[in-house]
Amino acid sequence: MKSIILTTTTRLLTPMILLFSAFLLLRGHQLPGGGFIGGLIAAAAFGLYLLAFGARQTRCLLRIDPRNLVSLGLIVALGSGLVAMAEDNPFLTSRWGSFQVADLGRIDFGTPLFFDFGVYLLVLGSTLTMLITLMEEG
Repeated sequence: MKSIILTTTTRLLTPMILLFSAFLLLRGHQLPGGGFIGGLIAAAAFGLYLLAFGARQTRCLLRIDPRNLVSLGLIVALGSGLVAMAEDNPFLTSRWGSFQVADLGRIDFGTPLFFDFGVYLLVLGSTLTMLITLMEEG
């Protein structure tokens, strides 16, 4: 049974929920948030889409297998820890850098952001793998 209210609302809400997820990811080290909760919120957005449109259309929307997101997330998180080891520091020691953008000024970034992004992908991929598998079996 397809509900026109659910499908219309899902089309409107999914981009907003994903934007909120990215917001939580990016503010994670200064305020509450981060990769874990951002990944769960993103998985909730795709879970809503999964309920409204089914597993096949959700896989088409993702364009990548959720299991590959798990692998990519592990690689990114591990790589963020290895950056410090290349400079003879302990694993996961944060390293910081910055670059100049013409209109925005100086933008700082560091390995904690990359670690959080790896966790984000890992949580998103593992949660979606579970949800899609349950939906396909049902």
